[in-house]
Amino acid sequence: MEDAVTVAPGFASVGTAPPYDFFGVYDGHCGVSVAWACRDRLHVVLAEKVMATSFSRVDGELASKEREVGSTASVAVVGPERIVVANCGDSRAVLSRGDMAVPLSSDHKADRPDERKRVEAAGGVVINWDVYRVSGVLATSRSIGDHYLRPYVISEPEVTVTNRTEEDELLVLASDGLWDVVSNEVVCKVASQCLSGQLVRKVPDGAREHRAKEAAIILAELALSRGSRDNISVVVVEL
Repeated sequence: MEDAVTVAPGFASVGTAPPYDFFGVYDGHCGVSVAWACRDRLHVVLAEKVMATSFSRVDGELASKEREVGSTASVAVVGPERIVVANCGDSRAVLSRGDMAVPLSSDHKADRPDERKRVEAAGGVVINWDVYRVSGVLATSRSIGDHYLRPYVISEPEVTVTNRTEEDELLVLASDGLWDVVSNEVVCKVASQCLSGQLVRKVPDGAREHRAKEAAIILAELALSRGSRDNISVVVVEL
């Protein structure tokens, strides 16, 4: 298990406005060190800088330390009016809005047409060895760390800004151990049922977790029951 997560309520504020909350999921590979560094540093740096710059700075901090270790990063800053998501790699953020599951990020799989074109334009190759991999090694085309695969694998995130509505119920961030076996729609439906109390784990009432945390646990257990053999980390944010 090489994942890490960050939950940092009220990590930043501007003037007298309500504070912003930060949530992040990091899927490490070839070791845990980069995922742990992202867990500890990314939201701290973000409080000082803009989203894309914070990814670059943390990546730069690791350049001389971790050349063959990396991590995806899918993070969300939740404010009273907007949700800002930055994604680098194949973890994912999905918003439950009314009856819809709205993806707020797009996976950086090595065979994604525009990503494959970018890799090849930089002189790299994408090879299908059980799955499509950059240089036959890494299944994601963007990550923090993995400096031995530069310039083909980059740390630049894709950033989306979504205005919040009254229909927004919850946000799910998770590593691909969940998304590979459970659809966006099912994830949002199960999490919604947990938050409403329709779906509960079979544990004594005195041991019940907060419902958002319980939803995350149930989703991880669902992925395991469907045969996921990858790392599974899930954060459920009740909006």
